[in-house]
Formats: sequence, C-alpha cells, structure tokens
Amino acid sequence: MPTANSKLPTEIKRCTWPGTDELYIKYHDEEWGKEVHDDKVLFEFLILESAQAGLSWITILRRREGYRSAFANFDVHKVAAFTDEDVERLMQDTGIIRNRLKILAAINNAKLFIEVQKEFGSFDKYLYSFMPDGRPIINHTHKIPASTPISDAISKDMKKRGFKFFGTTICYAHMQATGMVNDHLPDCSFK
Repeated sequence: MPTANSKLPTEIKRCTWPGTDELYIKYHDEEWGKEVHDDKVLFEFLILESAQAGLSWITILRRREGYRSAFANFDVHKVAAFTDEDVERLMQDTGIIRNRLKILAAINNAKLFIEVQKEFGSFDKYLYSFMPDGRPIINHTHKIPASTPISDAISKDMKKRGFKFFGTTICYAHMQATGMVNDHLPDCSFK
C-alpha cells in the first residue's frame, strides 16, 4: 500500500515513431539505442538493415524470425558459405524479402564481415574505431538525422571494402539499432 512518502508511478514517455504497434514498441523499449558489442547481433542487424533498403523498418521487423530461420540464425560463417542452391531456396522463402540482389549482398557481406573480424579482431572494434574516443554518442536533441559524418565515413569505408546495401542512411539506422548512437528523445523514458 503506498504511503505518503512513496513515489507515485511515473508516466512512461516514448519517442513518437513506434506509434501504437506492439512490435515497434517492444523494439523501441528493449533494443533501439541500447549498446551492443556482440558481433553476432551486429551481423544480424547488418542483414536486417540491408534488407530494409527502400522499405519500412516495421516490414523487416515483422519478418525478423523468417530472416533468423532463412539465414542460419545469423551465423556469419554459415551465411558466408551459402551456395547458388541456397540463393534459389531463399528466393522461394516467403518469410523474407525475396530480392535476389539483397540475398546476394547478404552472402557477400557475410564474407566481408569475416574479413573485417580478422583484420580488427571483431566487427565491433572496426565500427567503434570510427566513434569519438571509441564510445557511443548520446544525442540530447529533438532532431534525429538520417545520416551523419560518422555514418558517411563508415559506409564509405564499407563500400570500399565491397559491402553492398549499406549506404550512409542504412549505416546510421544500424548505428541507432545497435546503440552506437542513442537518439531517444530527451524526455523518452528509455533514453
């Protein structure tokens, strides 16, 4: 029973973009902007964000389990070893976006992801090598950009390495998804 000195529950405030969609709200509250340093999760978001190109993020979130199943639970070594037969299997998989270029890019990007891991020790170390002092950025503004000079630099370097479907806007979305940048609005309860 609450006493006169106990705190009343505070109202939860969220960024406006999740709207009322339960899946979006869960993603906003539990994942978006939360710092991730696990290469498996970074690879998962590389696949998902690349698949998003030209589509809405909720379209991909709704197919996340389909992607998990289709892409070997985001095991980068298994995806890198996918064959032409796997590409044809994926082209028939209704649980994912059946775009041949995006599927081929996912396999290509898996191979390059492994190369980056070999060069830097982890994909996480590679990404954070672009961050000021190797730390995430916490924005305190109501303006959320579509890209930044850091996402420009990362995507430019990744393009030079041969990565596909990872331009600066997708790169910035990846940074937001994995907590390299925390763009929750200043009054958001999940900042």
